Amino acid sequence: MLRITIKQIAEQCGVSVASVSKALNHAPDIGPQTAERIRNTAKEMGYFPNAAAQALKKSKSNNIGIILESSSNLSIKHEYFLEILTSFRSVIEQKGYDTTFLSPTMGVTGMSYLEHARYRGFDGILVEHTQWERHDLQELVNCGIPVVTVDYVHGNNGAVLSGNQQGMQSLVQYVYEKGHRKIAFIHGTDVPVTRIRLAAFYNACEQLGLEIPEEYVLESGFNDMFSAAVATRQLLQLADRPTCILYADDVSAIGGMNELHLQGLRVPEDMSVTGYDGFLISSLVTPKLTTIHQDAETIGHLAAAELLKAIESPRSYLPQRHEVPCLLVAGETVQRI
Repeated sequence: MLRITIKQIAEQCGVSVASVSKALNHAPDIGPQTAERIRNTAKEMGYFPNAAAQALKKSKSNNIGIILESSSNLSIKHEYFLEILTSFRSVIEQKGYDTTFLSPTMGVTGMSYLEHARYRGFDGILVEHTQWERHDLQELVNCGIPVVTVDYVHGNNGAVLSGNQQGMQSLVQYVYEKGHRKIAFIHGTDVPVTRIRLAAFYNACEQLGLEIPEEYVLESGFNDMFSAAVATRQLLQLADRPTCILYADDVSAIGGMNELHLQGLRVPEDMSVTGYDGFLISSLVTPKLTTIHQDAETIGHLAAAELLKAIESPRSYLPQRHEVPCLLVAGETVQRI
C-alpha cells in the first residue's frame, strides 16, 4: 500500500505544500476553514504522518522500550509480568506512545541493550529484570535515557516495588498465629526479590522468637514445579519435619503439594503449605491455596505514570520509589495446630 504524501494532499486541495504542512501541524497563520478542509481531505485520503520524520523533527519517537526478563525464563507468559505489562501499556498508549520490546540479541549481528535503544530512539524504558549484574544492562540504565525499574532500585531512576518485605512478614505472622513453629521456606533463585523475601523471612521469625534450622531453608527455581518437588522431598526426609512449608510462588507450591500427595500426605491435615503471587491458579487448586497477592495492576499503572513524568517533565522530574502493598489471601492450605 502506497503512503499518501503531503504533495498529493496539496494537489487534491489546490493549495501549496506549505499550506498543507501548516494545517496538519495546526499552525496559527492559516485560515481555519482552509485548515479544516485540508485536514478532512487528508483523513479521507488515508494520510498518516511519517513516524520517523516526526521523531527527527521533534527529537521524540513516542516509543517506549520494554525489557522483561525473569530468572525462570517465563517472562510475559507469567501472570504477574503479563498483568504489569498490560496495565503499563494501557496508560502509556492512552498518552499516545507505542511500546516495543527491547532485546539484547536483535538481528543476525546482535545489538546490546543500549545499541538497540539508540537504534529505536526510545523516549524511555521500563525494566523488569533479574540479572542486574549484567554489564549491558548497567550500561543501558546509566546512559541518560529515562528509565523506571520494577522490583529493583537502581541509581537515580524511578522505581516501583512490590511489598515483598511486608508480604513475607505477614505470611510468617499468619502461619505463626495458626500455631506453627516449625516453618520451612523453599525460596527462589538468588535474585534481588529473593534476597528481600529471605531477609524478611528470617527477620519475622526472629521477632517471633523462632529459630529456623538451616535445613529448613532450601532453594528451587521460580515457577518450577519439579525443583520445588525435589526440595519438598528433602524436607520430608528430615527426622524433625516442619509443619508448614512456604514456597516462592504459587506454581512451586502446587509442585510441592503434588509431591506431598505422592508421599501419602494430606494438605493441610499432614502438612500446611503457602504460595506467593495470588493469581488465578491459586484459586483453582483444591484445597484453595493460602498465598500473598501482588497487586500487579497497580504496579504497572505507577510505573507508567512515573516514566511519563521522567519523559515529559525532565527538568523538574524527581525520581520516586513506590512500594505497592501485598495482600494476604487466607485459603485452605494452612491447618491450625
